[in-house]
Amino acid sequence: MSRYCLDTSAYSHFKRGADQVVQLVDRAEWLGMPATVLGELRAGFLLGGRREQDEAELREFLANPVVEELAVDGEASRHYAEIVVELRRAGTPIPTNDIWIAATAAREGALVVTYDPHFARMARVGSVIFGN
Repeated sequence: MSRYCLDTSAYSHFKRGADQVVQLVDRAEWLGMPATVLGELRAGFLLGGRREQDEAELREFLANPVVEELAVDGEASRHYAEIVVELRRAGTPIPTNDIWIAATAAREGALVVTYDPHFARMARVGSVIFGN
């Protein structure tokens, strides 16, 4: 079964019609949308000029039966803590929100779909990293 968690960059590229991520999303059997990603997207909507349209498009995307909104919970927090320690010991810190996204994906046994190469530094969770 194909299980993927989209990060903010992947959703944004998907909405712009980037071929690789559109194909992946179209064939996915399950797509997770971590709460952290939803927060980042909605912050962008508030700062942009298409807030209502962006929100409507996100609601439509989230209504797809293969898409699941993913909350942060105790199990995700344990993955988060372990990833933070692994990254610090390796001397390779990355943005905090991306660690939360990876922790949520790890909890779900899903790959993170992203355009951010630093996800490759996290051994705990696999990733599909597209180029810009």
